[in-house]
Amino acid sequence: MTSRWTTADIPDQTGRTVVVTGATSGLGLATARALAGAGARVVLAVRDPARGEAAAAGLAGDVEVRRLDLADLGSVRAFAEGWSGQLDVLVNNAGIMMVPPGRTADGFELQFGTNHLGHFALTNLLLPQVTDRVVTLSSTAHRAGRIDLADLNWERRRYSPERAYGQSKLANLLFTLELQRRLTAAGSPVRAMAAHPGWAATNLQGRTENRVKDAVMALGNRVVAQSAEQGALPTLFVATADLPGGSYAGPDGPVEARGYPTLVGRTAEASDLRTAAALWTASAELTGVDFPAALPTRA
Repeated sequence: MTSRWTTADIPDQTGRTVVVTGATSGLGLATARALAGAGARVVLAVRDPARGEAAAAGLAGDVEVRRLDLADLGSVRAFAEGWSGQLDVLVNNAGIMMVPPGRTADGFELQFGTNHLGHFALTNLLLPQVTDRVVTLSSTAHRAGRIDLADLNWERRRYSPERAYGQSKLANLLFTLELQRRLTAAGSPVRAMAAHPGWAATNLQGRTENRVKDAVMALGNRVVAQSAEQGALPTLFVATADLPGGSYAGPDGPVEARGYPTLVGRTAEASDLRTAAALWTASAELTGVDFPAALPTRA
């Protein structure tokens, strides 16, 4: 497997079903386009169905739109309850970045609630139908993240958009770590994977409501960033290539900012099994959703 892996290397996806969260634009839309183009049935799980339909209209292949608001556990449950049949790959792509203080419908800090808890609940509710893998998007910002188990929702600490984002992205990697451990222990063939896009030009940036920060990120998008299509390659790599469970991919260029997908490292905090298990327990308590009691096992 070379580091110059591209969409031309995606195996035929005919007969496979993939859910991509947050697929109206940016990385999610690029991921959906590539998978649909390879023959997969792709479900765009989006907060705004009208925008989802507009995005789907520009895609070739078998594409469907369903409503999903990750900042509302009621919406997450409704999506899962409405699912029937096989689901080969779940791509937990949706996310928000460095936004001002806010709360989800269930009272969680907005970035932690959307980026981690929403996907945590969605994954566990859908897991009995998943046959192949779960892919969750993290970020190099996980390196600046710290998990405060006593204050996951920023109720005691002074809120920092950057640190809250870092915590949510670190949580994504710890979730993948513990999910893979549980899948292995359950004898399931399903694999938990993670990816990050490097610096990709999407509308994720520029939502800080701080003019200086937004201007800096807009400049970075023009000067440093790669395209959303290039940024989606690590996601597509771990979603379709034959890789071991727990794999984490990102760009192969300097500081993993841009380039072609390859397996990358993570911080010691992101590899901490005890913290991963403790975060899982806390997430299950907050969401009321836990690892399924029974899963299909290897033949």
